[in-house]
Amino acid sequence: MALWRGSAYAGFLALVVGCVFLLEPELPASALRSLWSSLRLGPAPAPASPESRLAAAWDALIVQPARRWRRVAVGVNACVDVVLSGVKLLQALGLSPGHGRDHAVLHSRNDLEEAFAHFMGKGAAAERFFSNQEAFRDIAQVASELPDAQHYVGGNAALIGQKFAANTDLQVLLCGPVGPKLHELLDDSVFVPPESLQELDEFHLILEYQAGEQWGQSEAPHANRFIFSHDLSNGAMNMLEVFVSSLEEFQPDLVVLSGLHMMEGQSKELQTKRLLEVVTSISDIPMGVPVHLELASMTNRELMSSILQQVFPAVTSLGLNEQELLFLSQSASGPHSSLSSWNGVPDVGVVSDILFWILKEHGKSESRPSDLTRIHFHTLVYHILATVDGHWANQLAAVAAGARVAGTQACATKTIDAQQVSLKAPQEFVTSRLEAGSRIVFSPKEPVVTWHREGISFHFTPVLICKDPVRTVGLGDAISAEGLVYSEVLPRS
Repeated sequence: MALWRGSAYAGFLALVVGCVFLLEPELPASALRSLWSSLRLGPAPAPASPESRLAAAWDALIVQPARRWRRVAVGVNACVDVVLSGVKLLQALGLSPGHGRDHAVLHSRNDLEEAFAHFMGKGAAAERFFSNQEAFRDIAQVASELPDAQHYVGGNAALIGQKFAANTDLQVLLCGPVGPKLHELLDDSVFVPPESLQELDEFHLILEYQAGEQWGQSEAPHANRFIFSHDLSNGAMNMLEVFVSSLEEFQPDLVVLSGLHMMEGQSKELQTKRLLEVVTSISDIPMGVPVHLELASMTNRELMSSILQQVFPAVTSLGLNEQELLFLSQSASGPHSSLSSWNGVPDVGVVSDILFWILKEHGKSESRPSDLTRIHFHTLVYHILATVDGHWANQLAAVAAGARVAGTQACATKTIDAQQVSLKAPQEFVTSRLEAGSRIVFSPKEPVVTWHREGISFHFTPVLICKDPVRTVGLGDAISAEGLVYSEVLPRS
């Protein structure tokens, strides 16, 4: 009996210490070890890592919205992504390392080498149009025949549609130029209208690089990718009319539009014409059906400014990364537009100022005919969801879900594996650089930080970065799709 009491007593004390550890994870490890050893219970358990605590806090926070989407229509850019090592392709093409230099449009193999080296050295994602069709086909053939080349669903619309299709209770319509290879790669549950099918696929080459990888003088600070293509079908947004005409029969409760960036290879006249047709098409979507616009890498400031002025007020929600956000501000002389590029991790206060400006100057208000009420910003180490108050619900869960999927998809795991990810988000930051913003000290116990500014709410959460990413392509699209899955639009009053 005495032996049983001793065992029970020791078990009880162990339980108490465990509770202390869970409730006060910030308690110094030395204090825990001292308490544990004084009870002669053996070695103390190792403190939980910030990564595992953050992942657990996310899981508790991510809940389904009260009203969920049933039917989602996505368009209009789709292609086949040929994914391979950028350095191996340049070597296979017989190119030698030179000085990195950006090119708005690629005209030759040499332009490709310079642009790849430029962005690899920055660890930044970029996408460019290759103007020479014959030269592009030659490069694409070399790329496809390399042993490690892989073929995937590509194009923002197709990737977002594919991500939505992972939710079995969602019906997904995809409109875009879908050739035989892409149709084969798509999830069986994704419905493609017959008018979207075409005889030949559009191919995009995705040149990946890993953190620390070198090409001449360029060394990648982060794993990322450089995308290029000669894509005329997506470039002219040929499937826009098919997309809009399909909506009447499909009757979606959410519409996702992407592909505007593909128009950069077109003439100014065609760009102007198509943008007007995009706005007209969006206006034909029934009132009350939110429209999300997903942006991508661009270099044409005039086109970006036109999208801001004409298209932003017609959509409800927006998804973009740090390159697109800064370029947007530069194109329209917004806040911090004198900043030429980000120096390392984008400053949270600067990002917050630009997001505030977009919603305040181009978003919904009583005096402005705009529907824009939500922006999902994502960068490598953190995400921010900014919303005009009174229009969206469940955004804490939405931003956390978007960040969680970034870690799981990059590592190709079903759940966050704390051993494979690292927390590199700023632990302390200010919420504005233009006014007296709050100073925030982040704690993994509270995974989403919220602040407010003149009727606009901001939700910040870190990203757990995959240490050895399996694939970086499509992360932004997966992030935006996952954030939308957990978002709830409030009924119009």
